[in-house]
Amino acid sequence: MRAQIQKVPQILEVLRRKKSVALQQLQPTSSACVLEEKDVAPCARAAPRAHSLASMPGPTNLPLVGSLVELLWRGGLRRQHDSLVHYHKKFGKIFRMKLGSFESVQIGAPCLLEALYRKEANHPQRLEIKPWTAYRDLRDEAYGLLILEGKDWQRVRSAFQQKLMKPTEVVKLDGKINAVLADFVGRVGQINICGRIDDLYYELNKWSFETICLVLYDKRFGLLQEEVNEEAMNFITAVKTMMSKFGKMMVTPVEVHKYLNTRTWQAHTAAWDRIFSTAKVYIDRKLKRNADRSPDDLIGDILHQCSLSKKELYAAITELQIGGVETTANSMLWAIFNLSRNPVAQKRLLEEIKREVPQGQDPCGEHLKSMPYLKACLKESMRLSPSVPFTSRTLDKDTVLGDYAIPKGTVLMLNTHALSSNEEYFDDGKQFKPERWLRENSTINPFAHTPFGIGKRMCIGRRLAELQLQLALCWLIRDYEIVATDNEPLNVIHSGLLVPKRELPVAFLRR
Repeated sequence: MRAQIQKVPQILEVLRRKKSVALQQLQPTSSACVLEEKDVAPCARAAPRAHSLASMPGPTNLPLVGSLVELLWRGGLRRQHDSLVHYHKKFGKIFRMKLGSFESVQIGAPCLLEALYRKEANHPQRLEIKPWTAYRDLRDEAYGLLILEGKDWQRVRSAFQQKLMKPTEVVKLDGKINAVLADFVGRVGQINICGRIDDLYYELNKWSFETICLVLYDKRFGLLQEEVNEEAMNFITAVKTMMSKFGKMMVTPVEVHKYLNTRTWQAHTAAWDRIFSTAKVYIDRKLKRNADRSPDDLIGDILHQCSLSKKELYAAITELQIGGVETTANSMLWAIFNLSRNPVAQKRLLEEIKREVPQGQDPCGEHLKSMPYLKACLKESMRLSPSVPFTSRTLDKDTVLGDYAIPKGTVLMLNTHALSSNEEYFDDGKQFKPERWLRENSTINPFAHTPFGIGKRMCIGRRLAELQLQLALCWLIRDYEIVATDNEPLNVIHSGLLVPKRELPVAFLRR
């Protein structure tokens, strides 16, 4: 403690050099767009004279800490998604908030998201994830797609986009996905006790890890067998640790954590070390045997055609692997939960599966083309229980948005969770109603539901994730009835993603 106190003058000097004292001085990390009055949807139309950012409403803004104390009182960072819903109800579709050193403008209206999208620049930028960039700089690693900006981001994304965002290319992976699903569905039958599975989320992480590694590296790890690969399990644990730690360093200066070598910084660094070291081993092996590629070797084709450096490949593929493990497992977890509590919807989904997938055949990409209710169920689950509650943009020019003139460098937080739970945009918004997505004359604004982000920075793994989730639901619902073991409220916390606070109350009963 004494040593840390002695470091206070140096810390203050670090902060003095680093600190951004106003939103106008924030370093731009993203590009959003200049919005002219004619481009803005009605709810965001500018007033004759736009108000200043300082006049924008928002929660308590105390010196140094901003709204952090109030947010802690409301449940802390783990309940920030609920706080943002509350603040949007209180302050409206757009408000300003400061959490420690992090300042932002919070956006919660489809028309504002649409206006940003319509004028999106060629290289839209996102909020800088400073803990991630600090780690990369510490270890001299390259930046991946989640933190790259400008022309470098476009160059790396272009190397992956043709294969990962083209449905006709991604659907070729259904065989690999099914190979893992056959083992996973078998494991569900082996490990359940009276239908209950101990730590279902962990089992889903193993399924998603096994799948993404087969896609990326043409390698099975055997995680769905009795004897599991310890290295792979350590990777999954490291991802969860990293996701749970970096949020703290977004609202308190990462420079301070790094300088004091706090436990948060140590755990975050150790987790990334594990993630990179594991991924590099398998990327290197993949590169060595890249000459022999099968028709469904998506990543092999990318590596063969692109001109990225090895460091850039490490960074980009490692981030793909992280996304393929955690977010896919999380989305599947919530789909299972929502169907368990909506047996009528589950019955209708089973009927569609039986109708479209002939008996004795495994579901495949071709079957999915004629399964609208399956897609509606997943879409509704992602609306009701999103994995990622918000995304971001950073303005690269002074912008008039709604009634406010917002300066260049301002971070915009796009609150997808607040949008998708708003009764103004979704009738009976708290109810699981897949049918809402099947109506011919639907009035749902497409910008009210953006689980994969919007525009040019939309999640590059979207098509692959959707294919995995759709096939997984086909397999599970065909073989098992998923039932709720209680109907008590399920509290949700933010830990990088939105996760249940307790074990999921579901059971799998073989049909």
